[in-house]
Amino acid sequence: MADVILVLNAGSSSIKYSAFDIEDEQLELVTHGQVEGLFSSPHFVALNAKGEKIGEHSWGEGVKLEHSDAIAHLGAFLRGHGAGHHLIGVGHRVVHGGARFTKPVLTTPEVVDELDKLTPLAPLHQPHNLKPIRIIAERNPDLPQVACFDTAFHATQDPLAQAFALPESITKNGVRRYGFHGLSYEYIASALPGIAPDAARGRTVVAHLGNGASLCAMHAGKSVASTMGFTAVDGLMMGTRCGNLDPGVILYLLDELGMNARDIEDLLYRKSGLLGVSGVSGDMRALLASSDERARFAIDLYVYRIARELGSMSAALQGLDAIVFTAGIGEHSKEIRQRVCEQVAWWGIELDAKANGSGGPRISTASSKVSAWVIPTNEELMIARHALALIGDKREGASA
Repeated sequence: MADVILVLNAGSSSIKYSAFDIEDEQLELVTHGQVEGLFSSPHFVALNAKGEKIGEHSWGEGVKLEHSDAIAHLGAFLRGHGAGHHLIGVGHRVVHGGARFTKPVLTTPEVVDELDKLTPLAPLHQPHNLKPIRIIAERNPDLPQVACFDTAFHATQDPLAQAFALPESITKNGVRRYGFHGLSYEYIASALPGIAPDAARGRTVVAHLGNGASLCAMHAGKSVASTMGFTAVDGLMMGTRCGNLDPGVILYLLDELGMNARDIEDLLYRKSGLLGVSGVSGDMRALLASSDERARFAIDLYVYRIARELGSMSAALQGLDAIVFTAGIGEHSKEIRQRVCEQVAWWGIELDAKANGSGGPRISTASSKVSAWVIPTNEELMIARHALALIGDKREGASA
C-alpha cells in the first residue's frame, strides 16, 4: 500500500489540492485539482498526473459552499479513488509565518493560534489558509499536518534588506519587509543545480511572473532581497494589484476622494495592476491578444516596472550572473520574456529567439554574459517535500 501526502492551498473562494505517492522516499504526483467559486458557483475538477480529467462536480449557480463542505467533498473523492493508497499527512501553504516561523512546522492548536495572530499582516490570505488545518484537525486529530510558509525562504535576508525607515515603536510590532512567493523560489533554488549549476552557485534573479508577481535576488541559492515587502501587494505591477505606490497616494485617496480603508484595499488588491491600467483584463493572455491601446500601454508598463526592479535586484546582489523566468506568465509568454530581456540588454543578455520560442530551459546564447532560463515552478511539490521530511517515518494516519 503506497503512502500519500496531500497538499492543500486554500484561498478565499477556492481550495487547490495535489496528492503525491511516496515511493522509496520519492514523491510522484497522483492527482491534482481544485474546488473554485465556493460562494458563487462551486465547481470541482480533478485531474490525474497526465492532466486527464478524472472527476468533476458542480453545485449550481448561486450556491454557497463553505470550506468545510469543499474539504468533505475532496476527502470523499480521494477515498473513492484511493484504492491501495494510505494518507499519512497533509501539507498546507500558509502565506505568512511572521518573524517566528522561518521554516515549515508540524501544526498544533497552539501553532495555529500563533499563526492566526498574524492575520493583520495578511488579512486576505491568512484566515483562509488556516481554515483547512482546523477543519482536518477537528475531524482527524491524529493525522499530521504541516504548515509551509511563503515568507520563510526570505528569512536569510540581511536585517538591512528587511527594514523600513520607520520608528522602532512601529517596527517592533512586526512592520518590516518579509517577502513572499518563497515556496516557489525555494523550489527554483532546489532545481537550479541540476539545470544551471553556475546560476545556482552565483548571483541570480528569479522572476515569478503570474497573476501575483515578484522578483527574488538569490546568491548561492539564498534570498538576498525581494520586491514584495510587508504585504503581497508591494513591488511589481500584477494582474489586479498595483505594486509599488507612493504612500502619499493613500493619503490623497483618504483625504481628497473620501475613500475608507476597505475601499482602498479593494482598489489596491483587486482593481489595479493590469486590469486597472488596461480597463480590459488582468489576464496577460487577453491583453496580448487585444488591439486596445490601453491594453498595449498596460503591457508596456508591466515590462518597464519589471526592468526597473531588475536593476534594484542586481544592485542588491552587486552584479548578476543569471535570470530565471517562472510561474504562469514567466513560463508561457515568450513575448514578455523577450521584451524584459531587451529592456535589460545592458546586462549583456543575448536572447536566443529559437530557444525562447520553445520555452528553454536556456533561452540565452552561449556567449551571453548573463544567462537567461525558463524553469517551471512547483510549489506543491516543495510543500510535499517539507511535509514528508517533518512527518518522517511515521506512517500512521487515516483518510481526511
